Amino acid sequence: MSMEVNKIETKDILAVCDHTLLLQTSTWEEIRGICDDAMKYHTASVCIPPCYVKQADEYMKGQIPVCTVIGFPNGNHTTACKVFETKDAVANGAREIDMVINVGMLKAKNYDYVLNEIKEIRAACEGKILKVIIETCLLTDEEKVKMCEIVTASGADYIKTSTGFSTAGATFADIGLFAEHIGEGIKMKAAGGIASLDDAKHFMELGASRLGTSRIVKIVKGQESAGQY
Repeated sequence: MSMEVNKIETKDILAVCDHTLLLQTSTWEEIRGICDDAMKYHTASVCIPPCYVKQADEYMKGQIPVCTVIGFPNGNHTTACKVFETKDAVANGAREIDMVINVGMLKAKNYDYVLNEIKEIRAACEGKILKVIIETCLLTDEEKVKMCEIVTASGADYIKTSTGFSTAGATFADIGLFAEHIGEGIKMKAAGGIASLDDAKHFMELGASRLGTSRIVKIVKGQESAGQY
């Protein structure tokens, strides 16, 4: 359900942010820093590379859920590989899984493959939250609508726009399109390129209940330093 912009406060935005650091160069010191931010500002999760899941979960002692990525960023790993990654992440303490679909299989109209892969990863999640990244910037509107149908049928929790590692990130148009075509119970995550609090508010107004971003906490920290937060 969408939220009215004038009722969305900064703390509401922070509460739906998956505070994200997925760069190839990310060090534990940097990951620990976003964990500290997440605990201070009460974000929804930290979204981090799989190799840091166990360390981050132990460091935060369960205060903030650890989210990690599967089949990232290209999505064309084998299903067996993605399932193993998911089981390993859950064993290490991940409470949320963001998986990338096989975009090539979607474009080839191999819809059963795409659906069955999500279902296998759903089973490997052992009840943890599953978000399905469809990489909207690489898809036609027809393909986006088809993925709304597939994600709805899969048992996943969220449809997610982007990895943040392709040609573009989330757009208002894509979240609006999702809202028209997802089934009941499926939530939406906008990720990639969310550059301002106003952007974040508008995505929430359109119905996104998660935001994948590293910038929002940085903006709030800047406001805090200026005495504005």
